[in-house]
Amino acid sequence: MKPRAIWRPIAWSYFLFSTTPEQLEYLRFPLGHLPSKDDTRALAAKYGLAVADKPDSQDICFVPNGDYAAVIRKLRPEAAAPGDIVDVEGRVLAQHDGVINYTIGQRKGLGIGGLSDPLYVVKLDADTRRVIVGPRELLATRTVPVREVNWLGAAPFDSAEAWHVAVKVRSTRPPTDAVIRPTGPNEAVVELVAAEAGVSPGQACVFYDRDSSRIFGGGWIHKG
Repeated sequence: MKPRAIWRPIAWSYFLFSTTPEQLEYLRFPLGHLPSKDDTRALAAKYGLAVADKPDSQDICFVPNGDYAAVIRKLRPEAAAPGDIVDVEGRVLAQHDGVINYTIGQRKGLGIGGLSDPLYVVKLDADTRRVIVGPRELLATRTVPVREVNWLGAAPFDSAEAWHVAVKVRSTRPPTDAVIRPTGPNEAVVELVAAEAGVSPGQACVFYDRDSSRIFGGGWIHKG
């Protein structure tokens, strides 16, 4: 079943997936019709606005110097505790200075050089303070469990057995075709038509219509 789109997103709509229908009642996005940031800059230049040539922001505003690890270290000190880097069979390959410093799909900076085949971070286990590494093929997945779904469709989220949409599992990834199968009013399993690498718990999975022009909300990826 295909949901009825109710909101046309502005640029970077990935980050706005949790905006609720109640909030949308009074929100206005006057630049929502512009297809790109370049078009926005051109319009600013046309009207002589000083921000037309302002450099892009690359960081979250409350993170000084882009040091995300320092912010998390302050909020969750245990995330900076040392632990083991292990392969998928549990063999210890090296030590690390905190899972906070690693991301799913990371290859560089692991400190385990000298091996014949490249290894990637395929899983982070904060409970055991383990960084699990393995071959690139282990990064690919087609099944993505999500929860805390914010749904912007006209019909209730769990009123259909499946929703055929496009999804983004990272802000920088293009949308890919998928089927959302609700398992409750705000939980679901997302089945990707094509496997994606580097899907990680804690990231947002955002739902779009098939031509990516409208957004239907999204949810948070979890371990399942």
